[in-house]
Amino acid sequence: MAERKGRPGAVRKTSKGPKVGTGGHGRKSLEGKGPTPKAEDRTYHPAGKRKAAAERAAARAGQRPNTARPARKPKSSDESEVVSGRNSVVEALRAKIPATALYVAVRIEMDDRVREAIALAGRRNIPLLEITRPELERLTGEDAVHQGIALKVPPYEYSHPIELLDQIEDRGEVPLIVAVDGITDPRNLGAILRSVAAFGGQAVVVPQRRSVGVTASAWKTSAGAAARIPVAMASNLTQTLKSLKERGLFVIGLDAGGDTSLPGLELASGPLVVVVGSEGKGLSRLVTETCDAVVSIPITASTESLNAGIAASVALYEIAKLRAERAAAS
Repeated sequence: MAERKGRPGAVRKTSKGPKVGTGGHGRKSLEGKGPTPKAEDRTYHPAGKRKAAAERAAARAGQRPNTARPARKPKSSDESEVVSGRNSVVEALRAKIPATALYVAVRIEMDDRVREAIALAGRRNIPLLEITRPELERLTGEDAVHQGIALKVPPYEYSHPIELLDQIEDRGEVPLIVAVDGITDPRNLGAILRSVAAFGGQAVVVPQRRSVGVTASAWKTSAGAAARIPVAMASNLTQTLKSLKERGLFVIGLDAGGDTSLPGLELASGPLVVVVGSEGKGLSRLVTETCDAVVSIPITASTESLNAGIAASVALYEIAKLRAERAAAS
């Protein structure tokens, strides 16, 4: 038997057709995919998803799609206020203002006010936290004089102006309300709250826009009066003043150019709303037109004007004096 040549079991296959080389196998991949599409044209890209969502929303509303990048939503922030200073903290705790924490500096010099604050917080189960002075300064702000103690309170809960008037009348008192028009300095608001408490006023009204609210700084300046004098918020100050006028209250505005002098004010004995203007511009036009009288405080020619907080204090003192004199005379 003849011997077979080659590897045992090997079978040579013959190809059908011409022999093909390997030089063009990667030619297509070398050509590339063309220019990169824009981000909003790529369905998997966040910009593309935003564009698709805008187109779907526009199709539902029958409007032209807006492919502009939407504005970022503001981050939610803690709206709690920090009341600092020994007198303010004690007054807030005495008035049982809701609080979430009492902060005391390490190695604080103890006095009667600090001891009372710690005792009041303990009775109400308010957490007591001992922190370093640098931490306390970051909490209250570098400009605050915290005196080694601070109280964290939730956002102020404003009343409704008409509801406050109802409460005043239910107590049988003659209303004396102060409204502020465009006051932006919290120290002025705090001073007004303090004067209202000192001279027999019952409430303060602040507008919702372009005016300061009851902040920690206002608390501090009021020396605790913010705990005793309720503050109402008016969505529209002019309309609120008109509503109070419909209830029988007179509205007077304080302005250096007023045509009525404060001493001997005839309207002082009746139910009254005293409007205090902003630190720079004074009373707004619409508020001025709503007032029954625009009252000026006599001052020397060398002084241009009074601070808003001081003007309110002088006016309230004069009104309280006139009421007492007329009550005694009758």
